[in-house]
Amino acid sequence: MTHSRAPHPSAAELRSIAVTAAHTAGAPLKTAFRSQMDVELKASAHDLVTVWDTQTETTLIDLLSNAVPDSRFTGEEGGSHGEGRVEWIIDPIDGTSNFAHGFAMFSVSVAAAVDNVVLAGVVYDPINEWTFSADDAGAYLINRDGKETVLSPASKDGVAEENLALLTNFPGAWGVEKYGAEALEAFGTLVTTYATVRRVVSGALELCHLAAGWSDVVINCRTSPWDVAAAQLILRRAGGNYLPYGTRGEQSWNGSVTEDLHLAPGYLGLGPGVQAPTSADVVARFVRHGS
Repeated sequence: MTHSRAPHPSAAELRSIAVTAAHTAGAPLKTAFRSQMDVELKASAHDLVTVWDTQTETTLIDLLSNAVPDSRFTGEEGGSHGEGRVEWIIDPIDGTSNFAHGFAMFSVSVAAAVDNVVLAGVVYDPINEWTFSADDAGAYLINRDGKETVLSPASKDGVAEENLALLTNFPGAWGVEKYGAEALEAFGTLVTTYATVRRVVSGALELCHLAAGWSDVVINCRTSPWDVAAAQLILRRAGGNYLPYGTRGEQSWNGSVTEDLHLAPGYLGLGPGVQAPTSADVVARFVRHGS
């Protein structure tokens, strides 16, 4: 005799839970921002962590596990733990370097997935008070006044690359160390191809700005699931495209959309109707492969 599992909360319910948790856990970051704080190095001087990263992640886990007891967690700071059906994929501060250096481009990112399919997500920018979120019905933006709007930017079908705006972390220290002048030359190609290229160094917010129509293209060649799980869903629900690239473990992606696309180590994000062959070439050439 088999027993059916209890149903998990709907995508809309998971979104609501994630928004509440992100707002609660992210509120202390407003006070901490541009205050005196201890900063530690993880892998290098380009990979920072603060006490606020671990504290925010702990708060999120407490809030989410209380709201959904059937939960497990994958976080940037705490790794994977728990055995629940609903997987919460957490980046407590996406853009820690920005946060630590007083640059107001960082966010709290929370996604809810079941069987490696992301159902809902939120990216909360506590300083600018933007809350981006998505479920199975659409993508949304809540502003500082609490007004919620549906994200649905106009299509830019047929717009030439020279008229598009690009956001990226590429090449970053890893890309320069691995590829040297080749990566720098590729970055130069991006700079001369697009109307503007900005290195914001906050993958979640880059994708959310794209979803809002504030940019046109986003590329990254070295990323982790917690960086993009929520934001890729927000982009796709807003009508954009998220194309995964690279290999991780035994899985491989080459620009084809799959249900587990947030697990890919690189991606090309496109606004509605946007074509960006130069960016696609850079991602395919320089994406990280491996575990």
